[in-house]
Amino acid sequence: MVERGDSAPLLRWAQGPAVSPPQAPELQAGGRGWGSGGGGRPAAELPRRREPEELGASEVLLQPGRLELGDVEEDQVVAVFVVTFDPRSGNMVEWCLPQDIDLEGVEFKSMASGSHKIQSDFIYFRKGPFFGLACFANMPVESELERGARMKSVGILSPSYTLLYRYMHFLENQVRHQLETPGHYSHLAAFYEDKKGVLHASPGRGSSLPPVYWLPSIHRYMYPEMKITHPAGCMSQFIKFFGEQILILWKFALLRKRILIFSPPPVGVVCYRVYCCCCLANVSLPGIGGTVPESKPFFYVNVADIESLEVEVSYVACTTEKIFEEKRELYDVYVDNQNVKTHHDHLQPLLKINSADREKYQRLNEQRQMLLYSQEVEEEYNPCEEDLFVLFFLEQNNRIFQTLLEVSASQDKTLTAEHARGMGLDPQGDRSFLMDLLEAYGIDVMLVIDNPCCP
Repeated sequence: MVERGDSAPLLRWAQGPAVSPPQAPELQAGGRGWGSGGGGRPAAELPRRREPEELGASEVLLQPGRLELGDVEEDQVVAVFVVTFDPRSGNMVEWCLPQDIDLEGVEFKSMASGSHKIQSDFIYFRKGPFFGLACFANMPVESELERGARMKSVGILSPSYTLLYRYMHFLENQVRHQLETPGHYSHLAAFYEDKKGVLHASPGRGSSLPPVYWLPSIHRYMYPEMKITHPAGCMSQFIKFFGEQILILWKFALLRKRILIFSPPPVGVVCYRVYCCCCLANVSLPGIGGTVPESKPFFYVNVADIESLEVEVSYVACTTEKIFEEKRELYDVYVDNQNVKTHHDHLQPLLKINSADREKYQRLNEQRQMLLYSQEVEEEYNPCEEDLFVLFFLEQNNRIFQTLLEVSASQDKTLTAEHARGMGLDPQGDRSFLMDLLEAYGIDVMLVIDNPCCP
């Protein structure tokens, strides 16, 4: 168990302020820079479009569960909204654009249960085919009608969560503006007009959710800002928080289990853990993953999401509502603070840390220390700590599946203890994990590792 409180924020460890890149022509000409949070500094712009062959190995675009070459997404904001807490009516959407968009349930997703106990928070969530980011703030007021507190959230919806971080500061400023001068929406309306996206159904995909990509290696000038505002900047804190148990979560994520993380507010840092958990299951080998469900980050969920979670076979989500713990049919793995548990008997062996897990965790920390040392002694730009963690698990996953594919293509299809050790696994301690992995991914091999529990 690591000695780290659950409230330890992920937002205090950025090194220095973000550096603005050279301004694009439209910004130099006085165009808007909404990602700056209204503070006058333009948002960092992503580099120009490059063809796949121009991208370096550490610059491929990353989708949780899959690694592919691709391109940077364009901004698409499909809705902007203000949610308020009314002492008589409860949570309600007080304003939105476009006015005809379906925001049912957003009033609860963007203001987490228990938020009245904290001053501010940010929340990632999912609404149908869209992802949302909302910033919440709680301001004391001398008003009996409002019972001494005014609480609001300002948020946006987008087809993808990977660029929502750009508007974190803008939303934070706007929620403070709404608390201080309620009813003034001109800045939000102008923002929506500038950023609204037109959705097109992809051929053959109907209205299904478009692929979600992420760029793990960030352009140098952009990284400090992203490091404190987006889930991709929290991998090191995620692993520090869970310690060796990160290897337990890694196995469950690779098996595409339903993982639910409980924590009291603030929920922003817990949304980061949802994203990080999905990133543990990245695989870049062709032909892997076709038989398993996609690793889906649902981010924050509440009781209104129970119906949708009932039909999901794989997801990672977080909640502030303790009642979920009793609804075992909704999840396979329940994470309460740093306590990882499962009610399924066949998954119990995966909760035990074995010698191979400890070796991997030690190797991960050694690589981290080497990286930190190299950053201190060399002035040249080095890969960031986040790249190291993402690529560490990617390499581990690739090694496992490469071996399994080679064995399945061999004549006798026999997977031995030596193969397990070559994959970085414990032949006995990971036997149950290997069996579940073979079944989940439909890989045809014969496991001939003796079960230590049987004669």
